[in-house]
Amino acid sequence: MPSQESIMIRQMLKASMAAQKPDASIAEVRKGLEMLAAFNPLAQDVKVEQLKVEGMPAEWVSAPNATEDKVFLYLHGGAYIMGSCNTHRDLASKISRASGCRVLVVEYRLAPENQYPAAVEDALTAYRWLLSSGVSPEQLVVGGDSAGGGLTLALLLSLKEANEALPSAAVLLSPWTDMEGTGASMETRAEVDPWLNPEQSRQAPLLYIGALDRRHPLVSPIFGDLEGLPPLLVHVGNDEILLDDSVRLVDRAREAGVDVTFKIWDDMWHVFQQFNMPEASQAIEEIGQFVKLKLEQSSPTIVE
Repeated sequence: MPSQESIMIRQMLKASMAAQKPDASIAEVRKGLEMLAAFNPLAQDVKVEQLKVEGMPAEWVSAPNATEDKVFLYLHGGAYIMGSCNTHRDLASKISRASGCRVLVVEYRLAPENQYPAAVEDALTAYRWLLSSGVSPEQLVVGGDSAGGGLTLALLLSLKEANEALPSAAVLLSPWTDMEGTGASMETRAEVDPWLNPEQSRQAPLLYIGALDRRHPLVSPIFGDLEGLPPLLVHVGNDEILLDDSVRLVDRAREAGVDVTFKIWDDMWHVFQQFNMPEASQAIEEIGQFVKLKLEQSSPTIVE
């Protein structure tokens, strides 16, 4: 049974979407996501350090138990057109606490001002900056939600293509992996999804990719060569139209020999981990356990 908190939040999201203007400007939708972040105040013991990564605004978000050498590079969601350190600071802090990692959140360039491949280039820049700063790929995890989940996969595919060191693991929360919007859940979950709708989800890619083929593997990673990717954790809600973006990704990744941990969360919606409710806390705890395990498995064995 869903928690009372989740029932209330679902109702709030449905009301918010019903009140949203169909012709809302980019500035308005960005403001709406920023306002949503105000409902999740940051815990007082979390340390936030603002910095620039090769000119890109970024933040280190660290819970008190985070260790210096373990790092989680987080790529925020927002359909490639919105999102910031502010909108994902609270989620990053909870992941830091659960995993024991410092979390680096970067503000990659957004569309429509900066179309593909700007976001992919910025993700690569952030990853390479971490390695050049002394972070070991064996002690590095990458991840993101929604568009940030798709961008995480684009980063992995780009690193693999360039024969560069891959991180120890990746975490994907409701990843957007198919810009064609061909998953059956685009229709079968349309009535129960409180946050997304198929029409907007199919129109959004135009702002990011323009005339680019929607099956390009760096924008729709389910069409990419997934062989050789590091272990993946994929979480998705059962009540979201992007459910099949995860289901099909997991199927194809496993067919390619990738180690995948997959969970469909009953009664949950798109990136439910962002909200203060028991289901989100459980999911973040599972993320932390996965990250700890993969980092431990990647650590070199010390022979005395």
